Amino acid sequence: MEPVIVWYLRMSLIYFVAGAIVGICMLLWPDAAGYYISAHAHLNLLGFMSMMIYGVGYHILPRFSGRNVYSPAITRIQFWVANAGLIGMAITWPLVQRSSGPSVLEVVLVVSAFLSLLSVVLFAFNILKTIQPIQMPQR
Repeated sequence: MEPVIVWYLRMSLIYFVAGAIVGICMLLWPDAAGYYISAHAHLNLLGFMSMMIYGVGYHILPRFSGRNVYSPAITRIQFWVANAGLIGMAITWPLVQRSSGPSVLEVVLVVSAFLSLLSVVLFAFNILKTIQPIQMPQR
């Protein structure tokens, strides 16, 4: 398995544990739980689920299509973009919810959200180009 794929899977499991820890903390400190709902959800969905899908998708879908990944460079770039976006959201979202007015944290949150969106678009593009069927010549 390619190292970047292993890193997608490792990060998926790290985010799964982090999401579970945030969930337990929400149970232990219910008065503050509302601030962490978004971080908890994103660690589990974008972190665990999406990273697992990215890793498994990059490993299996090229094999199913009988082709190599369209762009290994996009695969690596997407890894860093996805992690930066998710970590940025997981950290700043609770802080933005606790703040009383506009702050630089809101800008960081929005930028992080766009990084997460960019990572989804990069994945979709890379996989669509990878599984694109080879054109058969017309007779």
